[in-house]
Amino acid sequence: MKLVAALAVSVVAIGLSACGGKSSSSTSSSSGASTAAGSTTATSAKQPTGTPLKTMTITSLNSQGPVYPNISITAKAYEKWVNAHGGIKGHPLQVTVCDEHGKPTDAAACARQAVSDNDVAVVGSFSFLGTNIMPALIKAGIPNFGECCPITPPEWTSDDSFPMGTQPLYAVGLVKRAEDDGCKHVNAVIIDGAQGFLPPMQNAMKAYGAKFGKTIILPATSQDYSPQVAEATSGGADCVVMIVSETPYVAWNQAWVQSGAKARMYGPQGNLDTVSIKGLGNAVDGSIIAGMYPDISTAPWADYRQALKDANADSSVDYNSLGGLGTWAAYTGMTQIIDGMSGPITSATFKAAAAKTTALDTHGMLPVIDFTKPWTANPSFIRLFNRTVVFSTIKNGKVVPLTTDFEDVSNLALGKK
Repeated sequence: MKLVAALAVSVVAIGLSACGGKSSSSTSSSSGASTAAGSTTATSAKQPTGTPLKTMTITSLNSQGPVYPNISITAKAYEKWVNAHGGIKGHPLQVTVCDEHGKPTDAAACARQAVSDNDVAVVGSFSFLGTNIMPALIKAGIPNFGECCPITPPEWTSDDSFPMGTQPLYAVGLVKRAEDDGCKHVNAVIIDGAQGFLPPMQNAMKAYGAKFGKTIILPATSQDYSPQVAEATSGGADCVVMIVSETPYVAWNQAWVQSGAKARMYGPQGNLDTVSIKGLGNAVDGSIIAGMYPDISTAPWADYRQALKDANADSSVDYNSLGGLGTWAAYTGMTQIIDGMSGPITSATFKAAAAKTTALDTHGMLPVIDFTKPWTANPSFIRLFNRTVVFSTIKNGKVVPLTTDFEDVSNLALGKK
């Protein structure tokens, strides 16, 4: 069974909680030029003197809904970092961070601004409003490059979209790891609204000749989840696979610890995280986290860590997340592609170069990506070029890397082992 575009609604439910954002209003800056951070490909300290290369990063910063200051801060840090190391092919990078405020009209306005500014690309963005952003970009031929978490049909299918992340397939990775770990009785917990994650997860279970014992739909509003914990750990469950966003995970983990549950949890990157396990000591040690990117403490992110330090980045923001890591990886990938180009650098020439890229190597941030090979086996998600997962775990009350090798889950998502 193929994945279906109905996942758009589901992924919104978990969305970029996994990006390590915050909810409610924020004092983060709104749209405007932003200075951002680094690239492992930038080595020269010569001051860039060419015509500025203009890009835009779109996300929500001041909104009543989820906000993602880590994306904005990372984009600014990358600009500062790469310009301090010679720019991109001698050109200074000029990043505009556009705040779409969680509003369709403002999201569309951000896209129109990218067109009017003649931006080379929209890079490392996340928004729930891709259907409002993409039309203007598609019409102008401006690529939406490096998205961590495409969640709308235009991002999954348009030739102007070049996602580098794997959402929603990292959910399949949770099943893979649980089965590979020898779990015998697996229950699933899905936050209400994210039911669309279930088909590929069930496909993966089927590929292993198994099925979930129980599937618990968790109320999206945080509450006392003790009854759901009891149900999830019943029936002899030794492992519980979860698609739950960060805020409900806080309440869930409290109930989990109080229950004395002995089963092992498997949860998504940026949701089963340092925020949701804070104050629990080592009570959830051994839990497994499936994600798109290796942990920020690993070698591929050395420049990112330094760039955040150089930028005096807000330490209260979670950068070990899909948003932070994803934006840095996107700008790194963009820089690598432009470094290999000759002639003028425009949205059209960059898009053409990206479309011909067969081996985008971000040096371990992601697997090598071939943008010439769309996922033809699944036309609804044909632009998911990267379909791999990597794992972390919780040890001594902290999230630490478990694996650094990327594991392909394409076949499992389609029910084939």
